Amino acid sequence: MRFFRKRKSQGEFEALALPHLGSLHRTARRVLGDSSQADDVVQEVYLRAWRSFDRLQPDSNHRAWLFKILLNCVRDHRRRWMRGAVADNSEAILESRAAPVEVRRRLTDEEMLAALERLPPQSRQILWLADVEGFAYHEIAGLLEIRIGTVMSRLSRARKKLRRALDGSSLVERREPSRFADRTSRASA
Repeated sequence: MRFFRKRKSQGEFEALALPHLGSLHRTARRVLGDSSQADDVVQEVYLRAWRSFDRLQPDSNHRAWLFKILLNCVRDHRRRWMRGAVADNSEAILESRAAPVEVRRRLTDEEMLAALERLPPQSRQILWLADVEGFAYHEIAGLLEIRIGTVMSRLSRARKKLRRALDGSSLVERREPSRFADRTSRASA
């Protein structure tokens, strides 16, 4: 005998999912950097959520479930975009990301968002989830399928990059040469 779950109603879905629409769209727009792409991705999120809604456990975190779907849709969107992207103006993109920002004592929301936009997508994504959406480290770890230690280190690096962007510094992290490199250069001399 097969067990069929009762299909949940459209009203139940709307009651659980629609309150998060603004938050999902804001996150998609910040992660992708484009409002029209965010619209497409959020539409895909709700389509996927509706298709799998009957499998959702009643006591689960609905917000985290929707954000997990969002991050998967963003990942899929980027893969499709990268396959079709032509990189003939990549130097202009890199130059625009490294443009200096004038820092004042009090930053406006627009200035903060502009600095956030110049960050690499992975940094922008983890900052947005932690600092804007308020997810806890363990929730972010679950959403991104990474360890909590990785969340903390990525978040720390992303915050440093944001501070540099706000200071007008380069977003490229400067690394100290490793001790191994020093030994090999001395050995070859």
